[in-house]
Amino acid sequence: MEARLNMFVFLSLVAAAALLQGSSAQTTHVVGDDMGWLVPPGGEVAYRTWAAAQTFTVGDVLVFNFTASAHNVAEVSKEAFDSCNTTNTISISTTSPTNITLASAGEHHFLCTFPQHCGLGQKLAINVTAAAAPGPQPATPPPAPGTEVYTVGDGLGWLVPPGGDIAYETWARNKTFAVGDVLVFNFTNAAHNVLQVTKAEFDACNVSTTTTAPITASPARITLASRGEHYYMCTFPQHCSLGQKLAINVTGGDATAPAPAPTSPAPRPSTPATPPPSSAAPPPTAGGPSTPATPPPSSAGGPSTPATPSPLTPPPPPSGSAAPVAAAALPFSVLAVALAFLCN
Repeated sequence: MEARLNMFVFLSLVAAAALLQGSSAQTTHVVGDDMGWLVPPGGEVAYRTWAAAQTFTVGDVLVFNFTASAHNVAEVSKEAFDSCNTTNTISISTTSPTNITLASAGEHHFLCTFPQHCGLGQKLAINVTAAAAPGPQPATPPPAPGTEVYTVGDGLGWLVPPGGDIAYETWARNKTFAVGDVLVFNFTNAAHNVLQVTKAEFDACNVSTTTTAPITASPARITLASRGEHYYMCTFPQHCSLGQKLAINVTGGDATAPAPAPTSPAPRPSTPATPPPSSAAPPPTAGGPSTPATPPPSSAGGPSTPATPSPLTPPPPPSGSAAPVAAAALPFSVLAVALAFLCN
């Protein structure tokens, strides 16, 4: 009985830990923050701006705070959202607060079904990404010396900007872009991307004719490789027309830098020639002209022949070795005197 009780307690603790772990992974989003869920002043840009600053993943919770009997919240299809059609809803709630758990990835659309509320801006569109464990970030190579790294939009990032494309026009206005500089696009994966396009595609927000694939992994780093105008946009539906587009002009720098001239190896130092022995006679002495010395005659009366030392005869010790030999013989002399004294 006691063993079963211990097993039950253990399983209960494991289940509680799993629930805590699951709940800690969720994020609760209060729609509109302090504004709540109502007909917003200024139109639908209010909720669009709020959603642009959020990151929604599967398992997160939306909280709609509103006045009961004055508003409601309904999830609808994209077509119904665009046309504010309230006749066919996916779900609807009339109690506040309404908590909606995001159960699937993709686009989700919400609106209020009260007359004219959707047309006045009480509508919300979000994009939900699948929850995934963060993988290792790829190593980012350091920029080359002298280049600038520009984070597009700075703290805003790369998204559908509130107020339209004026946001990115303002960001790029006072910047000087040079060849070799780097643009960094920070965005939510699966919710945005970035593609370099032509001016015609940029103006029309139409990439149906391009064969280049967009960059879908954030952060996207694009090195400016040439001078002139460059155009970028997000290819998600309506994102470009809502202002997620960037045009810049690259004016400075060169596409290729001249290679440094090869350096010739340093010459090897020349070895000075050894001067030949001088044949000049030694300088005369002070007493008169120098007379070569004549070797003394030998005992036989013939010319003197220099003696060749025998290889069996050791050369005489240097003059400086006499003192060490005498010093080494002194102890033996003293010992001999002492033995003679003892024998007598």
